[in-house]
Amino acid sequence: MVSSKQIFNIRNLVLTALLIAVGIVLPMTLHSVPNAGRIFLPMHIPILLCGIICGLPYGLACGIITPLLSHLLTGMPPTAMLPSMLCELAAYGAVSALLTRYVRTKSLYANIYIALVGAMAFGRVFYGILNSLIFNAGGYSMQIWLSAAFITALPGIAIQIVVIPAVIIILQKAKLIQTAYI
Repeated sequence: MVSSKQIFNIRNLVLTALLIAVGIVLPMTLHSVPNAGRIFLPMHIPILLCGIICGLPYGLACGIITPLLSHLLTGMPPTAMLPSMLCELAAYGAVSALLTRYVRTKSLYANIYIALVGAMAFGRVFYGILNSLIFNAGGYSMQIWLSAAFITALPGIAIQIVVIPAVIIILQKAKLIQTAYI
């Protein structure tokens, strides 16, 4: 007999695999647009969704596996960017899951936005710290970080803030997802 916890775990595994696939295919659809990955941040969307919907181990795994598989299958992200993106995206998956689980309000929308914006802010700061101390030590500045993390990425940030909560609400109302934490 299969327990409800086992079904929930299987559902999360399948959903994580699906979101990893979306994280590989979505950037490919924008490949013809110059600098589209840095502008629209297409790989971030499924990872943030995975963290919020499926929880910590799944969001973290999605954040690690997606850029790695994408690099191996498509060459994106490029080898030079892979380590920092892998760390940044793993942070998005993990932090969005943790904030979803532990930060609670009486509003579903507030819970989603706190998890989303908190993870986005943490991930960008984490990315900047890692680049300044490890991946681009000596060649990374506050100006480069602000430009890459916020100015260039502004359209992607806006897309994430609009699309991710809408997708979660639509999926919940359609009873296609359920999470113990939202």
